[in-house]
Amino acid sequence: MLNRRFLLDHPAHLIALGFGAGLSRFAPGTVGTLWAWAAFLILQRWLSPLEMGLLIAVSLVVGWWACTVCARHMGVPDPGSIVWDEVVAFWLILWLVTPTTFWGQFGAFVLFRFFDAVKPGPVRWADKQFKGFGWRGGWGIMFDDLVAAFCTLLVIALWRF
Repeated sequence: MLNRRFLLDHPAHLIALGFGAGLSRFAPGTVGTLWAWAAFLILQRWLSPLEMGLLIAVSLVVGWWACTVCARHMGVPDPGSIVWDEVVAFWLILWLVTPTTFWGQFGAFVLFRFFDAVKPGPVRWADKQFKGFGWRGGWGIMFDDLVAAFCTLLVIALWRF
């Protein structure tokens, strides 16, 4: 079911599956985060910080819709192949820590993947808050990654302090 045909069958699938990153058979969330990192590096060459912030805000709303539709079409409340939540959350992190070095970005990547995959405390709580199909479930797909982004940013802020 999850193949290139499904990816291109509906615009929501294309977005929610991270333009194909979610089709990875190995660690789609990590592949989606790497895709987000590469896309951010390209986008920041043409977008001002304000425009990047607006893109992230729009991507959050569009992603909510896309994740809702894609999960419903897949028949799974929170499929691992949906990676737009990682994309938007990691864009938010990179936007807020920029300017930083490659190693600063790499550290943010490692921290975010830790919080997203292991789901300690607040991330686990967020992951359980909005389950199911429909708009609530679509928001739930996005929400736990936003909390993982917040935890990542908190650790970076404490480190910098």
